[in-house]
Order: sequence, then C-alpha cells, then structure tokens
Amino acid sequence: MKISGRNFIQGKIVDIQKGATTAHVHIEIAGGVVLTASITNESVEDLKLVKGMNAHALIKSSDVMIAVD
Repeated sequence: MKISGRNFIQGKIVDIQKGATTAHVHIEIAGGVVLTASITNESVEDLKLVKGMNAHALIKSSDVMIAVD
C-alpha cells in the first residue's frame, strides 16, 4: 500500500465505541498517548477492527492550530 500522507502513526486499538452510525476508535501510540478517530460503523466492520489489534492513524490536515493558557 502506498499513501501520500506523511503523518502516519503506528499504535494499538485500545477501545472501539460504536454509536448509531459512527464509531470512535481509540489508538494508543508511543508514550501512552491515545488518538481517537471517528469513522463509520461500516468501516469498522470492513476493516475488521477489534480491540488489541495493531493499527495506524493517518492524520490528514491542512492546518494544525496551537492554543496556550
């Protein structure tokens, strides 16, 4: 598989919370940080996602904002 995105982060799925149409997939990456992806329930099924499996988060964004207190 080839992907143009460069923000490709390896981790492990630690939780999947399905809603009516959308699921929140929680991926733990290095340092114990957890990223959450919102994807369709259909995508969860198509990708056969389950807790404990290795996965990659691909972040596609043209802007990243930073805020401070």
